Amino acid sequence: MGFGRREVRLERPARAEHGDWATTVALSLAKEAGRPPREIASELADRLNRRVLDHVVGVEVAGPGFVNFRLGPGWLHAVLEEVVDAGDDDYARCGSGQGERVQVEFVSANPTGPLHVGNGWLGSYGDALARILDRCGYVVEREYYVNDTGGQIRALGRSLLALRRGDDVPEQGYRGAYVAELAAEYQGPDAASPGSAPLEEDVLAAGRWASGRILSQIQSTLESLGIHYDTWYSQAKIEEGGALGETMAVFERAGLLYEEDGALMLATTEFGDVRDRVMRKSADKGGDYTYLAGDLAYHRDKFLVRGFDRVIDVFGADHHGQVASLKAGVAALGVDPSRLEVRLGQMVSLSDGGEAVKMSKRSGNFVALHELIEELGPSPTRLLSLVSSIDQATTVDLAVVRSQSAESPVFYVQYAHARISAIGRVRRERGIEMRPLSEVNLGQLVHERELAVLRSLEALPEVVRVAAAERAPHRLTAWVRELASRFHGFYHDCRVMGEGVSPDLTQARLWLVEAAAIGLRIGLSLLGVEAPEHMGNPGQQDSAAAEVSS
Repeated sequence: MGFGRREVRLERPARAEHGDWATTVALSLAKEAGRPPREIASELADRLNRRVLDHVVGVEVAGPGFVNFRLGPGWLHAVLEEVVDAGDDDYARCGSGQGERVQVEFVSANPTGPLHVGNGWLGSYGDALARILDRCGYVVEREYYVNDTGGQIRALGRSLLALRRGDDVPEQGYRGAYVAELAAEYQGPDAASPGSAPLEEDVLAAGRWASGRILSQIQSTLESLGIHYDTWYSQAKIEEGGALGETMAVFERAGLLYEEDGALMLATTEFGDVRDRVMRKSADKGGDYTYLAGDLAYHRDKFLVRGFDRVIDVFGADHHGQVASLKAGVAALGVDPSRLEVRLGQMVSLSDGGEAVKMSKRSGNFVALHELIEELGPSPTRLLSLVSSIDQATTVDLAVVRSQSAESPVFYVQYAHARISAIGRVRRERGIEMRPLSEVNLGQLVHERELAVLRSLEALPEVVRVAAAERAPHRLTAWVRELASRFHGFYHDCRVMGEGVSPDLTQARLWLVEAAAIGLRIGLSLLGVEAPEHMGNPGQQDSAAAEVSS
């Protein structure tokens, strides 16, 4: 056609009837060629159909100029061999991260109360993102920024001491059963008598003691979800050490600080912010450094002291207004602001059979995350929080989650792996040995249910790569659900062993089951979700095995 060599991008059609792969190259060449795209596509298809191409059984033209490729099942049999050969450790592993050092900071809820569903829901997102990035060759560190100083800690201390003395909690204080429980346990200093103001040092001591206890509870809750941090970084280290002064010195040397009405200002408008920002309040307003100043000192430590190549902050929606000023401040530090990514999670709400869940009996006015974990289990809680993109508000119906049906995404996915395990148990009970894969005729796998499972497995490496690039674990969740659905379809329509199934076909299908198990374990592991061998209570654990045997 006179265009020389061109890079041709292949994509998977959205609908199976359009073939296995497709390209829009004819559409992109039409303007340059001055020809209708369908005409170019037809010429390309004719040329390709006259050649012998591995696995290609037909090239067709569709729509205004799409070129669709139909492949024989042999390419999917090669996928099965690749999955089994690479195994759990190496299949769907890529090097797109190229060793880039990435810090993922997530949750970082103030230790002034137990984690609730609102501030803990993004924990699974941050951890799953870190797992996926690690699979793609990034060097990842997980960090929790501990707010262990400042006004909120003092407010917690005042609340604790007030309850200890039998006084009312201050207007800006913390309430709830957990504060009363902490007050009853506290044995620290408090020289004030009832009705009088406690000493500031006693307030701070009480606040830090209480926040330490709460932080231990937060850590325990997160660990119950399989979330482990490399670093618990103290805000006090930033604000009470020399980091704030060192950061202001960087800005001052760059000529970006000035005074206005007694306040110290940073010229963030020079870096795209809508207005300059206060770094230190005026003396008549206390003369304290602002939260933004502390955040910038913290990010200076991340980029310029600890040397991370990239930082991903996972915040709640209430931090939306801080993003522009934070990125502008990072730019003022001389750091390319594109190296800082801020991922904002939207609100999550719970319902139970359609009725909104408004409160927890033990926690007072919020639903504690540990209560949800106790109600549903760690894996269901994690998977539920990873079903949707975090930039979408989410409502979770607990009644649906509890149901052991296809309507429950958690049960449906985990039951697929339990069925796989049941097949293995029945195989061993019947004394059926799996022959080496090289000796098995995979050409017998031609049923559409079998090929659908293999198509999902073929897509996994690209799904993992895209999930890492887009910071989107929910893409992997969608893939896991698709594979589970396709495996259930295979399970229903393609008997693996027993009457009516030849020994050779049994061998091929056993290896298909093994490949599906590898893919499912990889996907669930990256999401931090258990791949169980049994489902249900002890009396129902062999239900999947019973189905295989029937």
